Amino acid sequence: MRRRDQILKDRLSLKVAQEITSLVASDSCGRCVSRLCRPEHWQSAAEKFAVLPRVAVVSGFFVPYADAPETDGPGGAIILARAFLEQGLKAEVWTDGLCIDIFRACALAAGFPEQLVRDVEAENALTSFSPEGVIFTERLGRALDGNYYNMKKRDISAWTPKLDELAIRCAQIGVSTIGIGDGGNEVGMGNFYEELSVMLPDYRECLSVVKTDIAIPVDVSNWGSYALVTALSDVWGVWRGHRGEDERAMTEAIVRSGAVDGVSGKAELTVDGLPLSCHEAVSYGLFEIWKKRPDRTENDEGCI
Repeated sequence: MRRRDQILKDRLSLKVAQEITSLVASDSCGRCVSRLCRPEHWQSAAEKFAVLPRVAVVSGFFVPYADAPETDGPGGAIILARAFLEQGLKAEVWTDGLCIDIFRACALAAGFPEQLVRDVEAENALTSFSPEGVIFTERLGRALDGNYYNMKKRDISAWTPKLDELAIRCAQIGVSTIGIGDGGNEVGMGNFYEELSVMLPDYRECLSVVKTDIAIPVDVSNWGSYALVTALSDVWGVWRGHRGEDERAMTEAIVRSGAVDGVSGKAELTVDGLPLSCHEAVSYGLFEIWKKRPDRTENDEGCI
């Protein structure tokens, strides 16, 4: 592994960051949130996290009316954690008891060690693994009233263990954090609370107020996670993202295990109402962005 000073010389270029933003944060889903994404978010995230030896990824969103976790979140969390692990760093995926089976199924499909996917509680997670960085992706953050809301403005606090507390604790002890979200109600989107309150006035009471050091608003949270892996891959100089049929394998595995689309509530091969082909196209597009790197390595075997 290259030394810290060598890695930081390879700061993610503005051009690559702009291309990533155009692909995954163009407001293609019409939610408005991703309009706040800036290329600098990817640069800061990649530079800060590329050198961290221990990283935890927190995710999991339960859909009460379908009595199942949703399909957005698992793929992004697993691909992120796998990237750090394959870079020779330590990584775990943290979720709650309602979502754990789905995440482990996703891990198995992507070749990530199932034992590194853990059902945790905010009270002891940071001491048991001691990460230097924590990434939240598609994980609800509390609103101003302390409750947790879905996109239909329903209070789903009873189905949302308070893992957003980890972001607050990280801030207190100096652990770096990133928040990735697509609806405004996720951990990290508190960074944009004022802007989102203006953009989404009817949803203001449901917006997350939980902040992270770096927050990245995107069209689909999985895309944001995949894009962050692309940014890290650019800094590392080696592709750590999707390989082969990863996207299909992960989606099929979690749907077989009971996950549902968060928009439709149905157990189908869609994420946020978008077909599998759309998500595959995004993963291919991110790989194409990375391939333009002039000094990339030959670690392309099995890549998409």
